[in-house]
Amino acid sequence: ATGKFTVSDSAPDSPKYPIENKTTVDNLYKLSVNIKKIRRLKGWVLYKDIAYVEETANILKEMGASDVATANILESCPEAFLQKPSEINTQKSIWNLVCPKDEVLIALIEKFPDSFFTCRSPTNQRANIKYFKDLGLNNKIVSRLLTSAPEIFCNQVESNKKMVDALEENYLRLGGTRENFKTWLMKLISQDPFFFSKNTAMMKENLKFLQDLGFHDDEVLKLLSKLKGFIFDLNTDTMEKGVWFTKSTFQCNNEELREMVMKCPALLYNSVPLLEERLQLLLQEGASVNQVKESPNVLELTPQIVQFRARKIKQLGRTIQDQSLLVLNGTKKDFEANYGKLQVRRERPLFNPVAPLHVEE
Repeated sequence: ATGKFTVSDSAPDSPKYPIENKTTVDNLYKLSVNIKKIRRLKGWVLYKDIAYVEETANILKEMGASDVATANILESCPEAFLQKPSEINTQKSIWNLVCPKDEVLIALIEKFPDSFFTCRSPTNQRANIKYFKDLGLNNKIVSRLLTSAPEIFCNQVESNKKMVDALEENYLRLGGTRENFKTWLMKLISQDPFFFSKNTAMMKENLKFLQDLGFHDDEVLKLLSKLKGFIFDLNTDTMEKGVWFTKSTFQCNNEELREMVMKCPALLYNSVPLLEERLQLLLQEGASVNQVKESPNVLELTPQIVQFRARKIKQLGRTIQDQSLLVLNGTKKDFEANYGKLQVRRERPLFNPVAPLHVEE
């Protein structure tokens, strides 16, 4: 039997198969770059006729990168040395607009080399950086966006502006103020910058669905704030199924449904099988359907978190059904605070009103 034939099996001087660029490989070796890693992940870069290994390394070192950092960057993002030095310097000047100190910039490049080297659209990048700064985003937030979502800077600035304008129009229509919109927008951009690539028509359709359910404008505005980027990812089919699940499981009318959704927007965006799974686990831990109805946001917790928190409560000699499920809710910090209160109640002795008080003279 014969095995699969690969490029590496061919004779190095065979004209039928590409040959690695010897100069590129030699220069990478001199820099102590892990060539095997590059061959395994992005071997195609080694076959390019033109590469700028030494020049790229020099630029990085001039910015303050150590030999080890330089090797790490070239291993993680070998496309870097395929760019002309002038292109890298242009990119550097763009990132310097929000990260002027080279020692800070090189630390970002080492962590996020792909964001720096693979997104090249200088005109759009400059225009978007100016636009985001004009919106009120500080350099720290914009540089975080450059590393986490570089593609939004490659969009036409008009496209990003159109999305922000659509958001503002709907936010104000629902009774929000411009000042609050700006605060909300800052949070949205920081937490989910990928909404810039979403569809504004889908957002409007989802907002209409919520209003058709009977939510008042101020309630829809609160949901918009809670859902943040989810408002773009919702679809009417998932929401309709979530509404059906909530009404049938908790035997609630339209007003109760709205109250539950306000407490737990996940009823709209999580799938019914996921909601059912989480409800069943809560019931197994001793909760009742009515308890979940009162504190529906426990359905946002993963099974692992519910089991861990329920176990901690049982260790205090208490049971889930004895109290509000609010004790399970919230962040890790919230739970620790609630758990601490339960612990204090357990350890605090009962006060006997007729026992003599021991007061020091």
